This record gives sequence, C-alpha cells and structure tokens, in this order.
Amino acid sequence: MTELRIRPATPDDLEAILGLTAEDSMHYYDEPAEVTDNQRAAIEEITADPQQDLLVGELDGVVVCTAQVTWMRMLAADGGLYCQVEAVRTSAARRGQGLGATLMAFIEDEARRRGAARMQLTTNRERVRAHAFYERLGFVGSHIGMKKYL
Repeated sequence: MTELRIRPATPDDLEAILGLTAEDSMHYYDEPAEVTDNQRAAIEEITADPQQDLLVGELDGVVVCTAQVTWMRMLAADGGLYCQVEAVRTSAARRGQGLGATLMAFIEDEARRRGAARMQLTTNRERVRAHAFYERLGFVGSHIGMKKYL
C-alpha cells in the first residue's frame, strides 16, 4: 500500500470530505444531497481559522480519511492548550488498514509539538468499534459527553 499523505484540507476537498461523512452509519442531521453554499462557506471559514486544522489523508491522490482539530487555550492546566479532535472519518473501503491510527498519530505528534496539555474527543455511545480504536490509541473514557442539538 502507498504511504498515507496527510495534509491540510482545501475547499477543493469539500466533496471528498462530505463523501466520507456520508459513508458514516451515524447521521445526526439530515444532510443535503448536494454541496450547499453553507458548506462551502464553512470550509472557507474553517481552513482560514488558525485555531482549526481540517486534515485529509490521501492514497494515490484520493482522499481516504479526514479529521478536524480545534486548538483551545484553556485557563485549566496552567493556561494549557487542548487539542479537540472531531469528525474523524475513514473510507469504508479502507477501514482496518491503519489509516485512522496514522492520522491520529499525526495529530498527536502536532499536539506534542505545540505543547498541548491533552488531546480529547467525543464519540457516540453506540460506536463500540470506535471506542476500542481510541482505547488502543491510549484514550480513556474519563468524562460523560453531553450535547444539545439545536
């Protein structure tokens, strides 16, 4: 297998990222069938924000995984930096090949380089396989996440 190339996403990656999201078995919102102006504006805003990293992983020029990282300065941890990881997705056809682990290791390396106090993420209770994946990477289910959909 070709080596995974991880890079910052660009607006040109929008359809590929949305495609990975559409493959997900968990659908929290009724997503539109076509790319919308709101989604185009969102990726422009995200990629322009220095506190956000929207990443994609490519194999042979094809986007096969993605994650969004938010860098949050906190008062806790002596003004520490937290690395919030969300929207981790790997192509259904490529799951189990280590791509997600490679992407998460890339993010962890960056978090360590920046001196982050911790990495954190949320995952749906029903994602038992995802929980096992994150636990293998050293994550601990230490908190109860709560969300309110608006």
